[in-house]
Amino acid sequence: MEVLKNNHLVEAQAINEPSEPTALNGYGSVRFNALKHGILSQHVVLGHEDKNEFDNLLSALIIEYQPGGPTEMHLVEELAGIMWRKKRVLLAEGAAINRGLRSVAHSAHDSPVPAAAPFERAFTVRDADLPDLLTETPDETAKSQQNTKADLAATRKAAAILRKGGANAYQRARRTLIQESRDWWDQYVEDGEHPATADGLEQFISETLEPICFQMEREARYQPAIKAQTLGEGVQVHRFEKLNRYETHLDRKFERTLAMLLKLKELRGGGSK
Repeated sequence: MEVLKNNHLVEAQAINEPSEPTALNGYGSVRFNALKHGILSQHVVLGHEDKNEFDNLLSALIIEYQPGGPTEMHLVEELAGIMWRKKRVLLAEGAAINRGLRSVAHSAHDSPVPAAAPFERAFTVRDADLPDLLTETPDETAKSQQNTKADLAATRKAAAILRKGGANAYQRARRTLIQESRDWWDQYVEDGEHPATADGLEQFISETLEPICFQMEREARYQPAIKAQTLGEGVQVHRFEKLNRYETHLDRKFERTLAMLLKLKELRGGGSK
């Protein structure tokens, strides 16, 4: 009976004694305890942030460093908190850039356009066009450049036909214009602003249509430069001075914390990563 009693006692002890933890097995309980009882984990995530995302980050660090006690666990939590704060820095940087871009794109007093084309006299672009320009794809920009160039060429060709004169000069010049310009001209005629004659069309082209086509062609040609200038001014690097100092502080803190963790694991015989 004594032998059986001792055997049962040994079996009970074997059941209650924890097995040696592994990276993917035993650390499940460590992860649970860390998430439930960790001092830093309870406060580092703000109410509007994703707690599950932080938990996943902390779990990955626990698996990577396999903390062997509360001190090492605290240091791993510290690493997770630093990395979480680094993410906030990136979000703050993006928000600052967006605010700067909005300010530059909607500025009524200091448009980036003249600076993008510093040697073009009297070169301005409507402020309302800048937000659209910033979201244009390269293909859309190329198409805009092609269309405005063709529009200007057709307008100048129509003007040349009218200057040369001859039979049916008015009809030939009108047909030479692109459809949008013809529709615009027909509206002018319908409103009585110009007569439907060669002289009337020539006046419309020289005073109204060609200057606008020329302006639009220049704007399209300089779109890449205007976009780059607007993005550059929108960054407003002076806004990042405090963020940069804070990020540097976090980097140094991460290095110190990681060094402490690895040194402690070495002293405890856990080896270093």
